Amino acid sequence: MTATQCGVHQRSNVVPRTRCIAATAGRLGLALVVGLAVSSAGCGGGGNVSDAGTGVAGTTGVAGTTGVAGTTGVAGTTGAAGTTGVAGRGGTTGAAGTTGPGGAAGPLSPPAGGYGLRAMLLASNSEMAVGEVNGKIYVVGGYPTSPTATVDTVLVYDVAANTWSMGPRHPIAVHHPVVVGVSGRLYSLGAQTASADTGRTFELDPGTGLWRELATMPTARGAGAAAVIGDKIYVAGGRPPAGNAFEAYDISDNTWTALADFPQTFADRNHLAAGALGNKVYVAGGRYDGGGFSSPRTDSLDIFDPATGAWTQGARMLRPRGGVNGAFALGCFHVWGGEGTNTGEPNDVFPDHDVYDPRNDTWTQLAPLPTPVHGVTGAAFVGGLIYMPGGGTMSGGSSGSNILQVYRPDRSCE
Repeated sequence: MTATQCGVHQRSNVVPRTRCIAATAGRLGLALVVGLAVSSAGCGGGGNVSDAGTGVAGTTGVAGTTGVAGTTGVAGTTGAAGTTGVAGRGGTTGAAGTTGPGGAAGPLSPPAGGYGLRAMLLASNSEMAVGEVNGKIYVVGGYPTSPTATVDTVLVYDVAANTWSMGPRHPIAVHHPVVVGVSGRLYSLGAQTASADTGRTFELDPGTGLWRELATMPTARGAGAAAVIGDKIYVAGGRPPAGNAFEAYDISDNTWTALADFPQTFADRNHLAAGALGNKVYVAGGRYDGGGFSSPRTDSLDIFDPATGAWTQGARMLRPRGGVNGAFALGCFHVWGGEGTNTGEPNDVFPDHDVYDPRNDTWTQLAPLPTPVHGVTGAAFVGGLIYMPGGGTMSGGSSGSNILQVYRPDRSCE
């Protein structure tokens, strides 16, 4: 190679290094040399080129990014671990990213004092009964349109999974039954069939899926209500001719006992709500002097003390309602819904949701039901929520729904 090829004029004997590198690389036959060493003598002066230098190590891969925080929810999920960094050319592999923090606990759904919705029932229904066993809610019997469409179905709602399934069919098709859950068993006590009242009593073992028949209730009835104290189930009222019959079923020995009828101030009480707290039974509202939705309605609250065998009266409800439902939650007696004629409400269905405080014998009006309903006996208070499945949305028995409303109480009476 000539000096001119190195970019040097004849009169200069200084060789610029930057112009010799490419030529020298060509002489070595290298495609690319990093860190090439050149002797102090110019290439035109015959200086030797040193051995090719060692390649510079690739940069260390960037560490994986931190996992994204879990999404906000009731029990926020943990963010996924960051991805592993890509190795630099000739460099070391980047460290794995750290695990993202768990998502913060989200707001309650619904909030305290509010309503929400859960998975819809598998079929529309009303004039049925509800009971709860071990976190599962059972909807027994009923009909969506008329007594001629009475069903023997049992719908089962899994609270934790928010899913419905079909349970073991009821031994007979029933509407207006009374259902409660006690000590891992579900009890069905009396009802109406397509043609008559019945006092037949059954027990379901959810573990085996089998029903068995128990001692028959002395008074055949439908449209009654029940409350549980210990191992005794108290059943009150029912459509005529049940009258104001009040009887107790003893689970331990499979026997029924007739107790003092509840007050005759309103004869033939039916379509009412009941519950128990502090070893007392509470019976609220309902119809009287007839079993139809046009029968007169009452605002009576009657309280039974098993220790004395006597009835007393509590403060009256805020207004008379029949076809109501109710449940105790946090020591308060919640009573909602209902139907009638000339109620002044759309479709003659009450949106009312009132709560009774046994400590001071007072009623308080709560926010109304988003969807007013009637025709359901029994409910469930599980995990801080009152579950209100199905029910009719118009006065009468032809408007069964598949809605599952929930309410989160914002007060305690304990």
